[in-house]
Amino acid sequence: MMRHLAGLLRALGLVRYDLIARRTSRYPDDASVRDGELVFVVDGGVEKWACFRCPGGCGALIPLSLNPRRRPRWSVALDWLHRPTVRPSVHQTNDCACHFHVNGGRVDWCEGGRPLGRGART
Repeated sequence: MMRHLAGLLRALGLVRYDLIARRTSRYPDDASVRDGELVFVVDGGVEKWACFRCPGGCGALIPLSLNPRRRPRWSVALDWLHRPTVRPSVHQTNDCACHFHVNGGRVDWCEGGRPLGRGART
């Protein structure tokens, strides 16, 4: 319901976001993760994964571990519209080499972390 409300508010120009979260209890297969969507995997109340497509244009699936016993690990918080905030930053080590923060569903590029000429969103 909130995702639909967020989409409506976005269409009206009242809110802005690059990523919106969808909660699930199972790790998603590659084909089920859409551009602009963060899949937040929570099983039995345990936060496990945050998966989304690289916003830099390469389309790679980025799986972030939320397990506090693993390194590296991230944390995800959702606001009332399901816009995610991810901590710490995400730094792709593939050819794309993106480096960014996700704050309230918006991708904030680190200096030098946005690949040029690859259709990166701001």
